[in-house]
Amino acid sequence: MPRRNAWIFSSPTSAAGYLTEPTTPHTRACKSAGLDGLTLHGLRRSFKSLTEWLEVPVGVVAQIQGHKPSATAEKHYTVRPLDLLRVHHEKIEAWILEQAGIVFDAKAAPGKLRVA
Repeated sequence: MPRRNAWIFSSPTSAAGYLTEPTTPHTRACKSAGLDGLTLHGLRRSFKSLTEWLEVPVGVVAQIQGHKPSATAEKHYTVRPLDLLRVHHEKIEAWILEQAGIVFDAKAAPGKLRVA
């Protein structure tokens, strides 16, 4: 995605420069998609559950979700650069889109927003 600033969920209208309350835009998006009762936490749980189908390492999923390492080996011995996390995340994204029947070519106009 194009970058406006250092934040993943940047907001040009927020004083902080990023979304401080994601529930409002999430609720609007769900309403326009006709989804009732889908929470942000529900999306996180679904993401974690769906990664089981791809056998993505648990530590990778936890790190993508922003969790701190919980085991000694994760804390002290496992180093995952951002590029490695990106490889797994792109694999997860491609699989989810495939399961939804959405044709998506990540190499077509990279960095531009597209409607899927």
